[in-house]
Amino acid sequence: MATSSANVTVSSILKNKSSFDDEPRKKSREDWRKAKELEEARKAGTAPAAVDEEGKDINPHIPQYISATPWYFGAQGPTLKHQRPQPEKQREFSSIDAWYNRGVDASLTAAKYRKGACENCGAMTHKRKDCMERPRKVGAKYTNSKIAPDEFSQPDLSMDYDGKRDRWAGYDPSEHRAIVEEYQKIEEAKRQMRAEKLNAEEENDELDSDKDEDKYVDEVDMPGTKVDSKQRITVRNLRIREDTAKYLRNLDPNSAYYDPKTRSMRDNPYAGTEREVDFKGENSARFSGDTQQHANAQLFAWDAHEKGVDVHLLAEPTKLELLKQEYDKKRDELKDKARDSVIERYGGEEHLKAPPKPLLLAQTEHYVEYSRYGKIIKGQDRQVIRSKYEEDIYPNNHTSIWGSYWQDGKWGYKCCYSFIKNSYCTGESGKKAVEAVSHGIPDNVPSEPEETNDNPDTVEDNRTSSSESPSEDEDTRDKTEKQSRAAKRKLKKQKRKENRRNKKRNNAEQDEDKLKEALRKEEENAKRADRMLQIDERKRPYNSMYETKELSAEEIEAYQMKRKRDEDPMAHFL
Repeated sequence: MATSSANVTVSSILKNKSSFDDEPRKKSREDWRKAKELEEARKAGTAPAAVDEEGKDINPHIPQYISATPWYFGAQGPTLKHQRPQPEKQREFSSIDAWYNRGVDASLTAAKYRKGACENCGAMTHKRKDCMERPRKVGAKYTNSKIAPDEFSQPDLSMDYDGKRDRWAGYDPSEHRAIVEEYQKIEEAKRQMRAEKLNAEEENDELDSDKDEDKYVDEVDMPGTKVDSKQRITVRNLRIREDTAKYLRNLDPNSAYYDPKTRSMRDNPYAGTEREVDFKGENSARFSGDTQQHANAQLFAWDAHEKGVDVHLLAEPTKLELLKQEYDKKRDELKDKARDSVIERYGGEEHLKAPPKPLLLAQTEHYVEYSRYGKIIKGQDRQVIRSKYEEDIYPNNHTSIWGSYWQDGKWGYKCCYSFIKNSYCTGESGKKAVEAVSHGIPDNVPSEPEETNDNPDTVEDNRTSSSESPSEDEDTRDKTEKQSRAAKRKLKKQKRKENRRNKKRNNAEQDEDKLKEALRKEEENAKRADRMLQIDERKRPYNSMYETKELSAEEIEAYQMKRKRDEDPMAHFL
């Protein structure tokens, strides 16, 4: 190692090599062997690693041509400082958000002209020949008015190689808003043009619908489309790059599943919304256009083949179409014949000749006369329909609508206090029963006995009257029989009411059990959905092929009860 000072110049070293010990001396074989053994021990971990001047260990596996210090570096021991950036050679550059100031500094506006300022506008930061304002007829030097504010003092930016070539240096992100608004206007114009085009196509239904697409292949100019006019073919890529990717249609994880392996999204990603979109899932193509007609034709061909008719949809489409037309014609004739026979036997043909319902609802005999301004002069104005639901219709003998009564967190009918929707109205008796239950009165309390005439005077009069008219025995016997029959009818009516009440109670219990079962299934579905979301999307099972069935009222009610309503301000307090 060198032991002399590091401030010796190279020229003096070259002149006096013998008087300095800076150049490494040749080691003896014994020193070389010890150094080699020490190096091997450090690599094996049996000896401690070398330490530099900062107290850090030096990795013994570093090659010698890296760890060896040059003789002119003047190191006093093992070090790697010569491999690190030298502080005296490092430059400090400006930060990434530092840039030149724009505009003028309004806080540095003088009231009078200052010596050395611009003679035209009065600013101190430039001279008259560099002034960007309109040349005044009389400069600010002589008027001492309308002194322009000084420009900002620009910083001295120090930029590296990349900073000098940064194309976004000093860019204001708020300026991007104008670009976004411009593209939004373009998209809105495209949407309107598309809507007008669709309306024009609907109005021109008389045109030939069998135009061949390849007939106008020369006029095709779409990105991602390759056209060969000689062979009349159109070759398209998998997806036009300007189109929106399927997985970006709806970012809700509970929406339609996107299969990245096949790049398919079979369900509608906008299900449950009222948006007008151009993509409703790949399964929508299976039920649009002529697919339904083709499926019906295939079913007809299969049925005909099973019954012995040799016909095939793809081999003989014309024959199949003629057979289907003949079949439809005979079916309509049989239907008309059956209807005529029923009318001939039971009558009622006049009811079939009634005009259609739209005409019945539109025609009226009320005379209404309007002024030239649209104001009614004579007659009654047409009633405005305020709801799409039917009004003033009370089913099941009710006199009020469902939801007109509220008690203990439940809706019901106000006319009978019933909490079961679409139940039969019980009237005042239902009200009394609900009030009795709410006040703790049992249902089996005997009713008040009928008032009996226990007056002795009236009893005596009855006795005298009976003794005076012996012919009235038959009348009293008839009265007792009528009373017994009335009592029997009353008992039967009470039994029917009790049976009806028990049946309603049983139905209510069954509905409650069904609702509980639906709630349990809804909770299981929610847990299953949470588990599916936790699984990696590449390992999720295929979930687009499922059995569709109509939901019951209990399942719909359970979904509404368990559904999260984020727009409800009280949702976090429930």
